This record gives sequence, structure tokens and C-alpha cells, in this order.
Amino acid sequence: MGRLAEAGPVVIILFAALGIAFRGYDVLKGFAYTLMIFAAVTTALYYPQYFIKVNNFTLTALITPLIQIIMFGMGTEMGVKDFASVAKMPKAVISGLLGHFTLMPLLGFTLAKVFGFPPEIAAGVVLIGSMPCGMASNVMSYLAKANLALSITLTAIATLLAPFLTPMWMKILGGEFIEVDALAMMWDIIKMVILPIGAGLLFNKLLKGKLEWLDKLMPLVSMLGIAFIIVIITASGRNNLLQIGPALIACTLIHNTSGYFLGYWLGRAFKLSERDCRTIAIEVGMQNGGLASGLAKEMGKTATLGLAPAVFGPVMNITGSILASYWHRRPPQEKDTDEKEIVTA
Repeated sequence: MGRLAEAGPVVIILFAALGIAFRGYDVLKGFAYTLMIFAAVTTALYYPQYFIKVNNFTLTALITPLIQIIMFGMGTEMGVKDFASVAKMPKAVISGLLGHFTLMPLLGFTLAKVFGFPPEIAAGVVLIGSMPCGMASNVMSYLAKANLALSITLTAIATLLAPFLTPMWMKILGGEFIEVDALAMMWDIIKMVILPIGAGLLFNKLLKGKLEWLDKLMPLVSMLGIAFIIVIITASGRNNLLQIGPALIACTLIHNTSGYFLGYWLGRAFKLSERDCRTIAIEVGMQNGGLASGLAKEMGKTATLGLAPAVFGPVMNITGSILASYWHRRPPQEKDTDEKEIVTA
């Protein structure tokens, strides 16, 4: 109706109301968090001034601490058994890591070239493709009736490999678009991922179950942290996002869904079970957007390099929820001998 400026509050309230309403329906509950992120992103697009600076404090400074808190939360949910599981299913783990750390970076580079994005935004597409999988993939694997034990193991191993493989791919592929300091990026990942996860593992070992309020609080803190990171990046890169938003959304959608497709059929090529193929598909298709956002901030390019991770997060949650819901209604036919272990994990 030509009154776009006045529509902001209405759209924000619409997304928030839908997010609250969806929580009342089992079939829609998985989309509630994504709708709340849409409400937050819409707020950042309409009122960016509130998410860039507060007095003289620049809010992008919060991105790294928030990532560290989220990674600590991931560590509190892990244990030695998650890494020991590699010996029980080596073929599945190898196929998942192969898809995750070869197909996705190469696909990101190809799409960045095809879409012809400006250099720093193109490098952001490569960056999101070079990330390890995040905790969201574990949730989607659970909903999809996939192999949850394999999902958790792949997330753990991919996260530990990230300090080496992510800088390598960014140097080789991202270096086509921007200058990349691989050693500095390696230290940034260690600082944001390895050290907090190590602290979380130690917490799990010594205090798990003794502070129940903290155990319940960490998942909520992680969800709010990811949402706030997306909001900060959206506000910082608002002008760039409005210019290339549709193309970037299309690019990330192709990248994400191709990851599901390629991951699934890679599992088939390795002759894995249906349950494991579903897991590989989700793990390969879903990236750790929060970590990518943190690296973009550390490189001082939040408003450009950080845009692809900010877009990828909501897109990934939507497609992952749809795929998980589809598979949830179609349980794998084969009998899984490790079912008891999967449920326990």
C-alpha cells in the first residue's frame, strides 16, 4: 500500500505472535524459534540505531563473548563418550566429515563466483561453507529420528577440527576474494571454541547435575545469544543487506539445501543405513553460523563478511525444521541395533 515505513511494528508483532502461537502445536513447534528470530531481524532492519551502539559502547563487541558462552554450553552437553563413539562408527564419521569439510566449502566458493557478490560478501559465503556443524544439527537429527549419537559425535569432532580446516579453506578459497591471515583465524577459533568447550567439558565432568538451574539455563542462553548475534549483524550490515538481500537469501538457500542432498547421497555411497544417511545430510547441510559471525567480527568485517552467516542461520533453521518434520513422519524402516545407545546419547 506504499506505507512500508509504518508497516514495521505490524510485521514485528505478526512474527512474534506466530512464534508464540506455533508453540501450542506439536507439528509447528519446531518453527517457533525461527519465527522469533524473524521478529528480531525485522526489528533490527527497521530500527538499526538501537542495535549498533548504546551510548559509546559498540554492540559488536558482544559477539565474541556470546560465542564463547554458547560454546561453553555446547561443552557442558558433551562427554568423553561423544569422542569415543568414533571407534564404533568410523565409516559414518569419515563420510560426514568428508562431506562437511570438502563439499560445503567448495560449494560455497562456486556459488559466490556464480552470484558475483562483492569480494567481502563472497568471502562470507565461503566462510559459512567452511564452518563446522553446530548444536542445531543435533536437535534436527533428534526430530528427524536420525542417529543422534552419530550427530553429536560429528558435531564434536568437526568442532575440534575447525581450528585447522576452517583457516585452510579460507586461505585457499576465501583468499580469492579477501586477504586471510590463517594463523590469526586459527587462534580466534581456539579462543572462541576450543577453550570454552574445554571449560564446558570440565564443568560436565565435575559439576553436571549439581547445579540444575544452570543445566536448564544454558540452552536458553544459547538460543538468545544466537538471536542477539544475528540482530547485531543485521543492524550493522542493514544497507548492504537491503541491496543484495534477495540474491544472498537465494544463494544461502541453494547452499544449505544442496548440503542436505549431497550429504544424504554421500551416506548412500558409503552404504550407510537410512538413519545414518539422514544424520549425514543434516550435519553436512547445517553450519555453525554463530562461529562464522564471530570470525567476521574478529576480522573487522561484521557488516559484510558477517552477512552470509546472519542470513544462513534463519534459512538453515527453516529448511532443517521442514526436513526434520518430513522425516519424523517417515521413520526409518531398518532396525537399528544401536537404538538403545542412541536414545541414551
